[in-house]
Amino acid sequence: MDNFTVRSAKIEDLEVLLSFEQGIIKEERPYDPTLAKDPITYYDLKELILSDKAEVVVVTYNSELVASGYAQIRKAKPYLDHELYAYLGFMYTHPDFRRKGINKKVVDALVKWSKSKDIKELRLTVYDDNLGAIKAYEKVGFKKHLIEMRIE
Repeated sequence: MDNFTVRSAKIEDLEVLLSFEQGIIKEERPYDPTLAKDPITYYDLKELILSDKAEVVVVTYNSELVASGYAQIRKAKPYLDHELYAYLGFMYTHPDFRRKGINKKVVDALVKWSKSKDIKELRLTVYDDNLGAIKAYEKVGFKKHLIEMRIE
């Protein structure tokens, strides 16, 4: 674990981060029949990297990017007990580096950034059938809160 480093993403990381995004889409596609046909994107990664309302972090292993995630400050619904929250997304770990505690490093960095912005509420979404991801998020302290349902 000594060779893993967490840092803020840079514009120079964009090409690798775009490949991570496609990795996320590929892994999530079986869980979501409503996704459009490829090519699709989820994020404006350049905007997130440059935004002062977001933090994109990467984990490197011997200077190679192996994981990512972001926190973005969002306005909460008016009926909630907090005005703002940090939404976490773009959580990706290269398959060769999974189950090594890297997700915890990403989440810890995003929690630290959120607290530095005086944000105490953090949320993320995950597909209900994605048991591996749910387990990973529960391992770092997240709890199930809502289930979104749909009908065709």
